Amino acid sequence: MIVAAGLGTRLRPLTELRPKPALPVLGIPLIAYTLALLARHGVTEVIVNAHHLPDILMDAARRHCPLDMELRFSIEAELLDTGGGIRRVANYLRESDPCLIVAGDMLLDADLSALVAAHRERRDAWTMLLRRGDPREKAFGSIGVDSENCVRRIGTRHDFGGENQAGLYAWANVVAARAFDSLPEREIFSHLDHWIAPQLASGAKDIRGETVAADDFVWEPVGTPAEYLATNLNPIPLSYQAAIADAQRAGARIDGDIVIGAGAKLGPGVLLRRAVVWDGRTSAGRTRGERRRASQGGVVSPRRAELSERVGCSGGVTGGKEVAILPPLFPGEISPNTTA
Repeated sequence: MIVAAGLGTRLRPLTELRPKPALPVLGIPLIAYTLALLARHGVTEVIVNAHHLPDILMDAARRHCPLDMELRFSIEAELLDTGGGIRRVANYLRESDPCLIVAGDMLLDADLSALVAAHRERRDAWTMLLRRGDPREKAFGSIGVDSENCVRRIGTRHDFGGENQAGLYAWANVVAARAFDSLPEREIFSHLDHWIAPQLASGAKDIRGETVAADDFVWEPVGTPAEYLATNLNPIPLSYQAAIADAQRAGARIDGDIVIGAGAKLGPGVLLRRAVVWDGRTSAGRTRGERRRASQGGVVSPRRAELSERVGCSGGVTGGKEVAILPPLFPGEISPNTTA
């Protein structure tokens, strides 16, 4: 399962136009990377939950679904939180023992086959992938385990004592079929706080964390404007996909600190620096010293003046230089020195 139903509030206003898992990274939707990773590790059936702009997400997933992979969707009319989303498709997930549950809003390159093997060897109910030694633990939250890798702490909310080591929760999980027997009888809930934590409080020893050194796998969140920009402009090599080559074959242009999606059209005099232009977008050409906001229709529009500022743009004012803000241009650091 790819958990992809979140609202992506920290990435607004970008996520007002597309759901976070459908945002392009090097011109390829984020969810395409997760599908490719799962296919590399032998997964042939995937279900994706969706809530915000579900048609856009489903289209992106279908267009980039690997060959021989069966793809299904669970559309949530009401956002069910992580646990509720899993509960809704539990019968489907039970058919694979174990199954994998991963987040759809990150770039991950980890040995999921090894994670499954460790889970099977210990006959666990739940195994979480933990990134040991990641300096971002405090910001993103960590899971603490004891000397036998049994989970003993979840963030700062639940501490059951006996912690021996810890790691950042990389949001990749191996789950046994029997784990679904303990699902809470409620519709909306968190998988960690309302499903896992009560079992740990009751003494469960088959919920573990597999700690892996940070240098041994890639985990890059794409949850904020800064993270989104960094992921596009500083691509990390992935073992399962030649992302830059694939993006170029799909029609994207990557030139230094500018990523231009397939089919995007830039009018004369458009000046960009450290920018990501989405596929199919069109600029209206030259703009002189006016505050402008990107329109959903794909043409720079003076009617919605605050979008660029909300994503960290200069608002189109660069000392009278001719600029254009493309929809969506991100984060919009405009320079008169770079022409695309």
